Amino acid sequence: MKLCLFQGTFNPIHNAHLKVCEYAKKQFKFDKILVIPAANPPHKTLDRDLAYHRLQMAELAVQDKEYLEVSDIEYLRGGKSYTYLTVKELYDIYDVEGKINFIIGTDAFKNIETWYESDKLKDMLEFILFVREDEKQLEQDKICLQNLKEKGYNYKMMNMPFYDISSTQIRNNITNSIPIKTLVPKEVEKYIDKYGLYRY
Repeated sequence: MKLCLFQGTFNPIHNAHLKVCEYAKKQFKFDKILVIPAANPPHKTLDRDLAYHRLQMAELAVQDKEYLEVSDIEYLRGGKSYTYLTVKELYDIYDVEGKINFIIGTDAFKNIETWYESDKLKDMLEFILFVREDEKQLEQDKICLQNLKEKGYNYKMMNMPFYDISSTQIRNNITNSIPIKTLVPKEVEKYIDKYGLYRY
């Protein structure tokens, strides 16, 4: 199986996340893309009570896309959501063809060496990069990306347009009563409204 992972806080999951998955499926012909909400990410401080809601919203967002599946592996494991532990466990679960692929934004990838067991992780994954900045910033990052490749972090760039949507923007819109219907799937919008999420 050609397996790809897309891990993130998804706080909340939005249309740009789904576009990333769509492009990855088309360009690299993955059999399955696992969407993994990080329950307790080591680099961010999140409201633990939102972990369940983030998982449910991800489920709603992918329900009509057969190549996407949401994994609760990090939610069930507890503790810090270290990617290394997740990937190690997934190799035991799935019959993977070659290496597991891992979708990551260029902004996060630049800091990959700070991740837990990064030296081991780079031998376990093929990274699929998508642009999270404008072209001017990406031009400045090329040296950093090349240095990582020379250190053994194998990656491919995903050819897709830059979608200027962020979870921070969505949360701010909700707090300020600005509509989000063009930013998230309809079912996710309904879920947020039903549970009154991000209204602080």
